[in-house]
Amino acid sequence: MPEQTTNDTPVLALAAVRKSFGAVQALTEARLELCAGEVHGLVGENGAGKSTLVKVLAGVHAPDEGALTLDGQPLWLSGPADARAAGIAVIYQEPTLFPDLSVAENIFMGRQPLRGLRRIDTAAMRRRTRELFTQLGVQLDPDRPARGLSIADQQLVEIAKALSFDARVLIMDEPTAALSGVEVERLFAVVRSLRESGAAILFISHRFDEVFALCERVTVMRDGRWVSTDPVSELSVGQVVRRMVGREVSQLYPKQDTQVGDVVLSVRELTRAGVFDAVSFDVRGGEIVALAGLVGAGRSEVVRAVFGVDRYDSGEVLVDGQRLPRGRPAAAMAAGVALVPEDRRQQGLVMELPIERNVTLTRRWSLSKLGLLGRRAERADAHRWTRLLQVKVGHLSDPVSTLSGGNQQKVVLAKWLSTDPKVLIVDEPTRGIDVGTKAEVHRLMSRLAGEGVAVLMVSSELPEVLGMADRVLVMHEGRLVDEISRERADEESVMLAATGHGGGA
Repeated sequence: MPEQTTNDTPVLALAAVRKSFGAVQALTEARLELCAGEVHGLVGENGAGKSTLVKVLAGVHAPDEGALTLDGQPLWLSGPADARAAGIAVIYQEPTLFPDLSVAENIFMGRQPLRGLRRIDTAAMRRRTRELFTQLGVQLDPDRPARGLSIADQQLVEIAKALSFDARVLIMDEPTAALSGVEVERLFAVVRSLRESGAAILFISHRFDEVFALCERVTVMRDGRWVSTDPVSELSVGQVVRRMVGREVSQLYPKQDTQVGDVVLSVRELTRAGVFDAVSFDVRGGEIVALAGLVGAGRSEVVRAVFGVDRYDSGEVLVDGQRLPRGRPAAAMAAGVALVPEDRRQQGLVMELPIERNVTLTRRWSLSKLGLLGRRAERADAHRWTRLLQVKVGHLSDPVSTLSGGNQQKVVLAKWLSTDPKVLIVDEPTRGIDVGTKAEVHRLMSRLAGEGVAVLMVSSELPEVLGMADRVLVMHEGRLVDEISRERADEESVMLAATGHGGGA
């Protein structure tokens, strides 16, 4: 358990803050105190107001009521630039990089070092970028374009960007959601170093093991309100969960026994040079098969190739014994395959479109009459699916970007479940969503398997893999190295295989 070495005087404090967006009350009497030399955890379900609170601290939103103070003095933030000037740096949950700029240019955007005649000193920028990555314990080329970086690498660039401000207050919103175990440990080492140097750190995570390992105190929010702030030494996971959801979460992994049927999805010797090699497996109707492994093992690349988003060099994919043409997602959809992608914002949703339009994107032709989609039909279908998946929305006409992360994930699920798939591929189905929504997503996956759907799940969370999978397929460096039954799967066996030390499949 971390030692409590905090200063009693808050560096940054927020008191009695209210914030509304139209009829939606996002924050009601929210409060928070961040002290120097402390890692302070913030937890709550999606929709609890955490992201709005972060944006108030970052100067993105001005509070309707309440006050912010810095070192005990009133703080007025008219925008993010004011927050940065005050020494507040934010790492948001979703990376927001400029894809056509280099890694170094993204980190120093608007703050590039200059030499004579106000020309950008690219050598100094590269040098400082390398120093930041050395501090993080990672190796990334400063000149590499941001486009094509994995989510893990994008997140590391965001972290380096925040560290480049030499901030007194560092706010980290789900910074580890897409990082491997090794990358998380590197990040934790950096956070502990920043804490020892006197920084005040707000750490937001749905992973309780991280909160309890890293934080001195934890604040719980529910429905936009402050619920409690306590030392982690005085809390249990059960207490935190009860405060977050206002009820008991009796079963986070509600896996039900199902009748396993015939092979629905068959992958044979799938190969893409330098990415994955000779990957073969089957998924039967009624079972959940997990594709596990470390970040970079090739899991997401395999399922994208199966669905046809990415091409492969050799091998074949069959659904109900019929071969799918490579590189054609439309053919996969017609055969009954659905893919819920890893990056919901970039690949799963059109953020500026309404919620109802996102839900119906996969079925616009089937809902149309004479080639025209009526607003009433679209809204009725979207209403049905958002109700079934318990999506918390203001109005279906609102942009999907206004929803919390968990509700955005439910919209992506609704979009694909409405196609009545035979095969459901879910890549990191609960990344960055809260414990209550995780349980709902798991319950939905289990119900679909019970109805005979073949479910293929990519997950970096071992408890999720062990709790939901009938079989675990483990990848290491682009190869399928082990197949582990539910009965013998445990954290040790999966991690040994993922690191290249397990038994062969």
